[in-house]
Amino acid sequence: MRAEGAVSRKTLLRNRLLAGAAALACAPLPAFAQTTPAGSTPPAVQADGLTPDAIYIEADTAGRQGDVISATGERERVYARFQGHTLRGRAVTYDIAQGIGTADGDVELVDPERNTVFASHLELDSDLRAGVAVDFATRLTNGASLMAATAVRRSENVNELNYALFTPCPICDDAGNPKTPSISIQAEKVVQDEELRAILYRNAVFKVGGVPVLWTPFFAHPDPTVERASGFLVPIFNYDDGRGVSVETPYLHVISPSEDWLISPQFNTRVVPFLNLQWRRRFTNGTIVARGGYTYAQNFGNFDLNGDGSAESNVDFGDRTSRSYFLGYGRFDPAGPWRWGFTAERTSDKTLFDRYDIIDPYQDNGLYYGDQRRLISQVYAERQTGRSYLSVAAFSIQSLRVARFNDVTPALNIFEADGTLPLVAPLIDARWEPSGPVLGGRLRLRGSAVSLYRDEYFGSPVLRPEIIPTTATTFGLPGVDSRRVSGQLDWRRSFASPAGIRYEPFVDGRVDVYSVADLPPVLGLEDETITRGRATVGLDVSYPLIRRLSNGADVIIEPLGQISVSTDPDLDFRIPVEDAQTLELDESSLFRIDRFPGYDLLEGGVRLTAGVRTTLRWSEGRTASLFVGRSMRDAEQDGFRIPIPDAPNRLYDPSGLASQTSDWVVQGTFQPSDRIRGWGHATVDGSGDIRRAEMAVDGRWGRRNLATASYIVDRSNPLDGPLNRNYEFVQLAAQQFVAGNWGVTVAGIADLERDLITRSEVGVVFDDDCFRIEVGYRRDNTRVSPTGPSDGIFFRLNLATFGGSGYGSNGLR
Repeated sequence: MRAEGAVSRKTLLRNRLLAGAAALACAPLPAFAQTTPAGSTPPAVQADGLTPDAIYIEADTAGRQGDVISATGERERVYARFQGHTLRGRAVTYDIAQGIGTADGDVELVDPERNTVFASHLELDSDLRAGVAVDFATRLTNGASLMAATAVRRSENVNELNYALFTPCPICDDAGNPKTPSISIQAEKVVQDEELRAILYRNAVFKVGGVPVLWTPFFAHPDPTVERASGFLVPIFNYDDGRGVSVETPYLHVISPSEDWLISPQFNTRVVPFLNLQWRRRFTNGTIVARGGYTYAQNFGNFDLNGDGSAESNVDFGDRTSRSYFLGYGRFDPAGPWRWGFTAERTSDKTLFDRYDIIDPYQDNGLYYGDQRRLISQVYAERQTGRSYLSVAAFSIQSLRVARFNDVTPALNIFEADGTLPLVAPLIDARWEPSGPVLGGRLRLRGSAVSLYRDEYFGSPVLRPEIIPTTATTFGLPGVDSRRVSGQLDWRRSFASPAGIRYEPFVDGRVDVYSVADLPPVLGLEDETITRGRATVGLDVSYPLIRRLSNGADVIIEPLGQISVSTDPDLDFRIPVEDAQTLELDESSLFRIDRFPGYDLLEGGVRLTAGVRTTLRWSEGRTASLFVGRSMRDAEQDGFRIPIPDAPNRLYDPSGLASQTSDWVVQGTFQPSDRIRGWGHATVDGSGDIRRAEMAVDGRWGRRNLATASYIVDRSNPLDGPLNRNYEFVQLAAQQFVAGNWGVTVAGIADLERDLITRSEVGVVFDDDCFRIEVGYRRDNTRVSPTGPSDGIFFRLNLATFGGSGYGSNGLR
């Protein structure tokens, strides 16, 4: 009975002291602590010029007996300042000889880094190397709190706390009253080792919303002030029909402030584990990051084994073999005009990223980057000054794109062959401008050179359709190799009339030299050298008009026009089209001399381009704008047309520039408030049909509610068929909080072309200042992964202070 009574009194004392520490921690900070910048010396210290051994005290009453200074505060607490620290309390004593300070009653100590300690009783020596505190509570600059019934500073680096509680969450409500933190760790003893930069717990109890959920005899985590420290990060939970339940447990091993490893094995219930690794190293003038993954297993996917139309999931097939990926990059930017870098990206399986749900594999880390589902390995160097630029690069590409989908099972999809993609070595781009005006205008010289090599034959649009008969046999032919050297001169000058009309005459000259090898034998051609040139003169005209409206609003109407006259573009059918296969016709590209990217396709003849941009601006930065424009030429450009994939003997124009009149370009933005914004872009052909369109709207309401919706469509291919790549998608993502920190999230992508929701998820979320947790249902109907459509439960957890599990490069010094 006496033992039980002792435990009860012990628990009562612990709870009472912790409650007192929480109440002290919720007290408002004094004015000087709120206004002093972090890491700086309080202004009063500078003004008073205190020496390191001096102490400044303000109090209602103060006295001295020998070496002991005593001060008390009745109306206001005593205020003391020493060694960059500020101390407040109802009663303060300081022994000058021994250098020992004591404070009682609503004690508050703020160090030079703005970390704050609260206590009912506090003892410190002159060097702050030892101390005792009762009802101890500390509020760190990152918002975390550490409280204890008693605390002892054993040395300069070690604090020992008894009956302690740690939480990265707020412990005070908006009114300054104590509240139960969302997540906390309560322990019988806690040791904060500042040299190890860690917090160690004995008999630790984890609580969520004040409810115990886990007990462990020992636990440790990095000190909240540590940016990076070795230890386990937040695990990643997932479920997939192919892998089953997956748990990824990242472990961060910090070697130094500039180097670390991330070891993240993925454990699956249906397939063998998959190991992910990442190494990061920061150098004086650069960074290297290397990611990789490995498993030894069979492939797996969905198959219609019975022929009844119902696929069986997670069917192992193929040999057990090594399956892996590597994603690495380096960037180096030493002092001076030069910088250089590299990327190395390869995977053993076309669907490895999809099957094992690899985090963010497609990143833009180099000078050049592959689009979605293409990996690029490159080396490059750049030199840039105020008037010049030079880059030299070489790269190769691995494609993970599906060339033809299989209607029976995604496991039998046919992927784009890597041999049809070029090896680019080298690719050189250079620009130079003189320091002063030339003929009163700006002169720019540009040069470019490239060599491309292919292993396998690839026809249109690389080779123009008119040179390859549809009956010609091309199977087994080598890929066409090409080399190009280009030089360009661009001069432009701007004038403004007294009426505000802006005139910009321009002159452009360009010369290209091509060398083409391994053309198909059906052409009867050997290695060919082709030279072409083009000269252009023109004039840009714009006339911005502004009208003030009521309530401070205004409208700006700016008509834009361009006329250009060029020589024959000479679209030689022997020149492969490598760098001009895609064109985004928009407001910025419509008025360019060369609207195609790259060099292989160029325009000529007489062109007239016109458009008008209208912008409305009103209160508090709210705007809306609309642009409409179109271009006309003197003759059609049939060289811009390519074969329809499902009817190679017929041509179509995906660019919208082949006819004498281009597509209409319609583009707009709007922001009616600081919480709603959107934009849209469309190209419309002469008959009023939309060729391409894209728009997006996002909005926010309340403190955390938000939604984003986007729409994209491509109708450029006029003929349906299995190779038709027209598409139409709607994407939606939103979160709505319905009760306090509880809310719902939804996300989805709908393929309107196939009348199918390709991806969707719905979940419940809890989100506060301390952590975010999502639990929900996900469905994936994409046709790339061999596992085919899958569904399952997802779980996402992000914790403050305890670390994340991402693969970024933050934190390295």
